[in-house]
Amino acid sequence: MSTTETAQTAQVELSIGGMTCASCAARIEKKLNRMDGVAATVNYATEKAKVTYDGDDVAVADLIATVEATGYTAQEPAPPSAEPGGAGAGEAGGADADALRPLRERLITAVVLSVPVIAMAMVPALQFEYWQWLSLTLAAPVVTYAAWPFHKAAVTNARHGAATMDTLISVGTSAAFLWSLWALFFGSAGMPGMTHAFELTIERSDGAGNIYLEAAAGVTAFILAGRYFEARSKRKAGAALKALLELGAKDVTVLRGGTEKNVLVSELMVGDRFLVRPGEKIATDGRVVEGTSAVDASMLTGESVPVEVAPGDAVTGATLNVGGRLVVEATRVGADTQLARMARLVEDAQNGKAAAQRLADRISGVFVPVVIALAVATLGFWLGNGSGLTAAFTAAVAVLIIACPCALGLATPTALMVGTGRGAQLGILIKGPEVLETTRRVDTIVLDKTGTVTTGRMTLLATHVGENATEDEVLRIAGALEHSSEHPIAQAVAAGATERVGALPTPEDFANVPGLGVQGIVEGHAVLVGREQLLAEWEIHLSSELKRAKDAAEAAGRTAIAVAWDGEARAVLEVADAVKETSPEAIRRLRELGLTPMLLTGDNAAVAASVAAEVGIAPEHVIAEVLPQDKVDVVKRLQAEGRSVAMVGDGVNDAAALAQADLGLAMGTGTDAAIEAGDLTLVRGDLRAAADAIRLSRHTLGTIKSNLFWAFAYNVAALPLAAAGLLNPMLAGAAMAFSSVFVVGNSLRLRGFKALS
Repeated sequence: MSTTETAQTAQVELSIGGMTCASCAARIEKKLNRMDGVAATVNYATEKAKVTYDGDDVAVADLIATVEATGYTAQEPAPPSAEPGGAGAGEAGGADADALRPLRERLITAVVLSVPVIAMAMVPALQFEYWQWLSLTLAAPVVTYAAWPFHKAAVTNARHGAATMDTLISVGTSAAFLWSLWALFFGSAGMPGMTHAFELTIERSDGAGNIYLEAAAGVTAFILAGRYFEARSKRKAGAALKALLELGAKDVTVLRGGTEKNVLVSELMVGDRFLVRPGEKIATDGRVVEGTSAVDASMLTGESVPVEVAPGDAVTGATLNVGGRLVVEATRVGADTQLARMARLVEDAQNGKAAAQRLADRISGVFVPVVIALAVATLGFWLGNGSGLTAAFTAAVAVLIIACPCALGLATPTALMVGTGRGAQLGILIKGPEVLETTRRVDTIVLDKTGTVTTGRMTLLATHVGENATEDEVLRIAGALEHSSEHPIAQAVAAGATERVGALPTPEDFANVPGLGVQGIVEGHAVLVGREQLLAEWEIHLSSELKRAKDAAEAAGRTAIAVAWDGEARAVLEVADAVKETSPEAIRRLRELGLTPMLLTGDNAAVAASVAAEVGIAPEHVIAEVLPQDKVDVVKRLQAEGRSVAMVGDGVNDAAALAQADLGLAMGTGTDAAIEAGDLTLVRGDLRAAADAIRLSRHTLGTIKSNLFWAFAYNVAALPLAAAGLLNPMLAGAAMAFSSVFVVGNSLRLRGFKALS
């Protein structure tokens, strides 16, 4: 649902259309907040407004009317569909395609028509007798149809007393086109045989004989190309929610009237009993009424060890049953489940994340008024000097033309394309330009434990052997018995044994003891493998040496497994989620970048402390036993302390925190929900890539800033020539071309970025 209400207040999320920059979002937000009883936040990146209002005095229609009166569109978004092929998904995909199609059509039009216009203007050999009229014919659709979004945005901005990059583009291209029209129809530029000689001279000329159609058409094409590439890379905010909703089971076996019936999960009701077989996802939140099993809840809770469940225990929807058969009674369905609540957390975090305002718009906000003032001053100066109306207008219009740098539209997208391309080669995916500025300010990096710092898989780490056995013997016998169990811990022991001693024998007998371990006969020995309690039931006790090993393992947060055969305890095995080999080096590199690493996990404090000590994270920077919904609160608390927070995670339980953080880095080996919620994706699953990703992002941001400087510098340098009436068309075209070439060349330097990992 997009609207929620209480006794006095209501909340609605509106989809906003027509925004072209962050200042548009700020303008809408300001207008909405001026309404009585309304509190609104507008996010340019997600194109959504989250509004809390007094339901007695304000209606949703009033909010939409206010947005429309400000010059934009607003509507309530359709709720996302949980089915990947459902209507919601299809509509979302169609909306994305429809959003890009008009921009793509305008870009193709601009490029196809601008190339010959620029070629004729810059190459005298192509200037046949009536070339200027063909240029007008080709340039007119570019400056009107293709550039229409810029003109529309400029008018909207002007109505609210603002100036952005759109204003600069619209004013510059309009001035060039209108002056060219005047020169063609009322000046001497329309005469047969008129040419623009290829001369970069600085001398006063008759403005009535000059046309600037190539500047108007070329600037439009360059800027549209930049906007299109930027739009393609822009993050789709709804993808994280869709990925979360798709994690749950799609259908479920319900027990009704003593029979099993397969139904869609959406048809489940509270109180229904349903069957969960080994390897199946639990359909919804519920309570176990029959059976025992181990449930892998790591993607939701972050706990690396599967949770043993029995009748009376609560289970969560979308978690995986890895053990026996369960019958579960549904306690929460639909929007009330933990998975649905996590989806809302992600959505709230994404809506609340402030988008980085585009640097070009910030510069334009100052540059445009200065240029317009300079053009007016130039006009006044030449009129005051008695130089005549034509000369005065020639100089004033030249100022507006040269101030419109086509490179401005290429500054961000070209650096982003080269930077993201190099990142992709290194296994780093940057999702959009809005994330780059954040990397410069980040000072704290919060690391999820399971699957990020650790492998996320249970691993046999150590074997402690008693007096009457050898390590190989223990691993062969215990591994053989554990190999017959489906429990993840048992599989870890079997895998470790196979790796160290080779092929394992086949048990002659096997039985699972729910919640305690396994027992059976291997090579004629009566074998027990499991908890110490399992051995105690057979009056077998650990020696003092093995008891110390067990206690030490558990103190370090590891799972201790006792092994006994023929009535004697033989060994204690240590199983845990192993730390990745590269994690300590990654933590060191993150510190070198000026970041404070912190460990955040749903696992217990002992496990967290052990992992932190192994990788070099200070004990005071460890936060353990944190529920998924509380991870967001931890990030918010750090932000409230004035920190700029990066978050690295890989699970569903990290998705909301990744979206809430100033910079979200998702491990590519993790879930789709985490990947979609993050700003950067680390494809390799190597934590060292996090340091490389931040370095690359900072390099890319630096390149964008230098691009913006030079995009303006070439044009600013030519402003005095324009004001003095010394700007000829060749000089204007050269400034446009050189600034673009420089920006592209500067961006290409990012291809030389090297990863340290």
